[in-house]
Amino acid sequence: MMSGPIVEIRRANERFHTKIGWLDSWHSFSFAHHYAPNNTHHGLLLVSNDDIIKAGTGFRTHPHQDMEIMTWVLEGEVEHKDSEGNRGIIHPGLAQRMSAGTGIWHSEMNPRHDTDLHLIQMWVLPDTERITPGYEQRDVTAELNRGGLVPIASGRGNDAAISIRQKGAVLWAGRLKPGETVSVPDAQHVHLYIAKGGADLEGVGPLNVGDAARLRAAGARQLKVDAAAGAEVLIWETH
Repeated sequence: MMSGPIVEIRRANERFHTKIGWLDSWHSFSFAHHYAPNNTHHGLLLVSNDDIIKAGTGFRTHPHQDMEIMTWVLEGEVEHKDSEGNRGIIHPGLAQRMSAGTGIWHSEMNPRHDTDLHLIQMWVLPDTERITPGYEQRDVTAELNRGGLVPIASGRGNDAAISIRQKGAVLWAGRLKPGETVSVPDAQHVHLYIAKGGADLEGVGPLNVGDAARLRAAGARQLKVDAAAGAEVLIWETH
């Protein structure tokens, strides 16, 4: 049992790295052939991959099962197609969720031939296995532009953009202005990822792009954004 709050910092250059011809991917947790027994998840979050996909390439059709998969685009566009007949172009500011459930096949391709695609993909366990596969997307640009943290996916009844089949998880996103301060959620497990820019986390210090803070029962700490660069952050709270 935990005796008190725990804060663990994982720096950008400490992540697992996969680089092949069309893909440059940094993994926050064990993934594919990368494995470390002490780095398999944080709370309910199993995967957080920071991917750059070259123009005109991508992940061709492949299967998933019993997983809630969130995709967040930072630059460019990703074209989604799946075996349930869902398809869409995902761009920055559009939240997307795919529930793999009993089984789904999908592809994620960069449809642009003039620019690379940069995205974060995150997986959490569902609270119920063998559900019917599902898909949802919604543009949250207006909410992000108002500042602060926006609940973009939730299974806890928040007024979030999209729903996930996991009652113990909420994903927050923020396109935070230079010098802005927000309160990191207070939860049993919190995973804070700096997708762009930088910020200073109360009791920790500076976090730069690609850095992550893993908090366990650490309270609602303040996050102050870099005064010059601003920041884009993704925060999972899981219970």
